[in-house]
Amino acid sequence: MSIGRSFAVAVMGIMLAGCAENAARQTELAEERNRARYDIGDESILDLFRRSDTDPERSVGVNRFLWAAALDTLSFLPLEAADPFTGVIATDWGVVSGDPTPYRVTVLITDPALDARSLRVSAFRQQGGRAVAVSDEDNRRIEDAILTRARQLRIAEGGR
Repeated sequence: MSIGRSFAVAVMGIMLAGCAENAARQTELAEERNRARYDIGDESILDLFRRSDTDPERSVGVNRFLWAAALDTLSFLPLEAADPFTGVIATDWGVVSGDPTPYRVTVLITDPALDARSLRVSAFRQQGGRAVAVSDEDNRRIEDAILTRARQLRIAEGGR
């Protein structure tokens, strides 16, 4: 190998080492930015449901028992979205054990009271590639299951 080629190979090796070091540093900086952007400290989503007299802007206007009961009752379906500020829980299409028909459910909790009037459920099943609303009776069954679970959660916490 000639001296010129050896020199060129050495220079390319140094440049590649510099690029690898730069790429590692860029990855490290990106990870630091992501940690800073998504860092929520010691808080959790459940902190939003606890009464906070210090910051009224952070309170949630839905009943925490209904919220937890709806998530628990619909846990067999994949969760698509859940927003405790608007009170909306939406599942993605999923199947109920023993039934090959895919179902999807949307729950709306409209009030902080543990009351049937605070809860709205809309369930759909797939039929021929379309979403078809289930019967009113099936919607009521889902609402009843959520309300029953909410009452159980309240009793377990020591409420009446």
